Amino acid sequence: MLLKSNPWVRCIVGMLLMFSNSAWAEWAVNLSPGATEISREVYDLHMIVFWISVWIGVVVFGVMFWSVFAHRKSKGAVASQFHESTVVELIWTAIPFAILVAMAIPATATLIKVYDSSEAKIDVKVTGYQWKWHYDYMNEKVSFFSNLQTSQDEIYNRAPKGENYLLEVDEPLVIPAKTKVRFLFTANDVIHSWWVPDLAVKRDAIPGFVNESWTYVDQPGTYRGQCAELCGKDHGFMPIVVVVKEQDDYQKWMKERQALASKERELKDKKFSKEQLMTRGEEAYAKNCAGCHNIDGTGIPPQFPALKGSQMAIADKAGHLDIVINGKPGTYMAAFGPQLSEVDLAAIITYERNAWGNNTGDVIQPIEIVKFKAGK
Repeated sequence: MLLKSNPWVRCIVGMLLMFSNSAWAEWAVNLSPGATEISREVYDLHMIVFWISVWIGVVVFGVMFWSVFAHRKSKGAVASQFHESTVVELIWTAIPFAILVAMAIPATATLIKVYDSSEAKIDVKVTGYQWKWHYDYMNEKVSFFSNLQTSQDEIYNRAPKGENYLLEVDEPLVIPAKTKVRFLFTANDVIHSWWVPDLAVKRDAIPGFVNESWTYVDQPGTYRGQCAELCGKDHGFMPIVVVVKEQDDYQKWMKERQALASKERELKDKKFSKEQLMTRGEEAYAKNCAGCHNIDGTGIPPQFPALKGSQMAIADKAGHLDIVINGKPGTYMAAFGPQLSEVDLAAIITYERNAWGNNTGDVIQPIEIVKFKAGK
């Protein structure tokens, strides 16, 4: 009762909690050494510059406070006159110059390593989309999208938040340990930034440009990051997860992905039942469409119109295919034709035309998507 009624008591309790051991356990303001040689070099550079700055502060403020105390007016001190002293000018120019050179030498050596992506064994093209990442293993014929996996129930506080809230994905980027991997960064729509602190990689993904970086991770593990460039409504919902595997495990994973990609390409000629399309469509809709149009199809008007009961999803079948496949210029509606497989596109459109009471009975087969793309 006292805690609720007295603001001074609340303030004191808050300060005690702030200085408690449990509070300090979460008090992390420094960089992380990371998981790569480069990240550790960056950390060491940071600490060197930090301590140089600390000692400069100690010396400068120490001299200043000593001068104020020892030569105060009450002791009858008279200020010395050394206006335009050549010696003083040389001293306060030469010392900072020497300090900057001393810091620049190791910083330049590390920077050269950061930008040296030569002799990489694996090339991965990373493309930023609103709001997900696309990974393309350029020499392996494997590519996939990585979407936020945190449930809508957690986001809207209908369920407890998990340990990796907003930092979990359905398809992580997988790379082998003890292998130099080169990343090529670009974007499909707006500027994004691929940032994984433990790997010391942070590069902008810019439409029409290609930036590059690289990493070499010593130990297997899972490393998490986020988009570090404000890229729109769901900027906070496009995390990055990198899983580093041993060489044998990576090769096994790659063979499985290649087999899955080959199987997926063959599915476009298959005829699916309505139930199969609805099941797959619900899952694909949740990953790609629910962020803007809501899980129940009600949308967020006016920017994101409702699909539930809309004429587009009920009557205009050709228009529905066109807007999902080709998008709508000048709006947030992206072209999903280049992003998703024919099966996923057919499933999403079938789902949207039959969910939330739309009940058109329409069943869109993958071959219809293929023909639509070909203009047939």
